[in-house]
Amino acid sequence: MNVGRMLAVAVAAVLSLAVVDASAQERTAAKAGFELPAGSGKTILVFRPTVSVGAQSTGGMFEPNGDWTEQARKNLETALAEQQQRLGNKVITAPDSYGADAQLVEEYAGLFAAVSQSVINYQFFPGNRLPTKKRDNKSSVFDWSLGSGIAALPGAKDADYALFLYNKDAYGSTGRKILQVVALLGPGVAVKSGEHAGYAGLVNLKTGELVWLNADNAMGGDVRTPEGAQKRISQLLEGIPGSTAAPAAAATPVKTAAR
Repeated sequence: MNVGRMLAVAVAAVLSLAVVDASAQERTAAKAGFELPAGSGKTILVFRPTVSVGAQSTGGMFEPNGDWTEQARKNLETALAEQQQRLGNKVITAPDSYGADAQLVEEYAGLFAAVSQSVINYQFFPGNRLPTKKRDNKSSVFDWSLGSGIAALPGAKDADYALFLYNKDAYGSTGRKILQVVALLGPGVAVKSGEHAGYAGLVNLKTGELVWLNADNAMGGDVRTPEGAQKRISQLLEGIPGSTAAPAAAATPVKTAAR
């Protein structure tokens, strides 16, 4: 087998492994008994997405890229503004916050990301499932919380649920991609190139309970482009309770409370 053929086989194998890994674990869950039908009269407080974009070095380290992050943030916020009309309930945008309020928002956004990763690690992934999460996580054991202190967030008194979104994208460098292929051809050690994590969750603003989560460490869409950001937001909001059909591409964004 020539080198070109070997590389082609290796790349195909890498892609097939990625597909198997992505399809082998659950991505969404909701708290038992939670319902949020369209037109329920409930209000969703939407926080700006947490966004971090960079490169993945040959050694696997995340190298943040400020320009990519800023572009992705703008793209994702635009896509969210256009797509939030299909949430099926009243939507308000979290107000601009400063000082202690801004720090509180940042802390809870970070806490949401940490809890979401814990759900992936210890509930969605069967091999790591905690003893208390052994049964169907869509049934009675989806029990995660950010704490009742969330009621102090800016805008919380005017809403019933908070919608948090988290995105972290690390694009594999050329060196990382080469290492991935070499590792597969050589010792057979798995080397992952790139990381594209996205989490979206609804949190009860009275109790702090995480009532719905869509979390995946293998999201699609290049968030550095408007089209990719639209795809990412669509994936993040997929299956959210109360959601209606996705709007047409030319749909006009709904107006929300001023930031």
